[in-house]
Amino acid sequence: MATRVFRHVIVTTPDLDEPGLYLSKVDSLDSARGIVQDFSFRDADLRSLDLADTRLITGRITDVRSQRVEFQALNLHGVEIAGSDLRSVRWSESRLTRVVVRDCKLMGAALDGLVLDDVLFESCKFEYATFDKIRATGPVAFAGCVLTEAVFSDCDLSGAVFSDCILRVVEFGSGRYRDTDLRGNDLSTIRGVANLAKVRIDHTQQADLVHALVGELDITVGDD
Repeated sequence: MATRVFRHVIVTTPDLDEPGLYLSKVDSLDSARGIVQDFSFRDADLRSLDLADTRLITGRITDVRSQRVEFQALNLHGVEIAGSDLRSVRWSESRLTRVVVRDCKLMGAALDGLVLDDVLFESCKFEYATFDKIRATGPVAFAGCVLTEAVFSDCDLSGAVFSDCILRVVEFGSGRYRDTDLRGNDLSTIRGVANLAKVRIDHTQQADLVHALVGELDITVGDD
């Protein structure tokens, strides 16, 4: 069983190179049965990628480029998505279990109602993305991701970890962030400081949060 460790969080990742496992190359992720299993989908240039009410089980999605992506009720188990440029992503009401999303561009993505369990986002670009009603039911990690001006709203990220991420002008709206680990990130420009009750930070980040709060409240600091 493959795992990745990020401080107190241990993410179980898909072991797609285990002996005896063969991934069949597929030309599409569509299936009349609604299930695609033991698959490899790679090196595709698409105008759109639309999937609904589909289960992807044990497989790789690699080097896929799509101008528009619409995922609804798309459930992933044991899947790796890597090196892909997925634009105008609308991803809703889905469950991800033992999933790695690595080196992907999902700028401006709208993620709504996703349930995450053993999920790793690594070296991904989420600029201007919105995360709405995202729920972490198991280990979740964002590692080395760019989340400039991303917005989290009504999410439950309890216990999740953000490691070496760019959180410039990220807004944390109402939600649950108990034990969300923000250590090792620059928090000086984040928004929604008041919503981050019970998160984990290190001593050096206390000044970051003060700076963020002063900026958010538009406070003028001066000696006169």
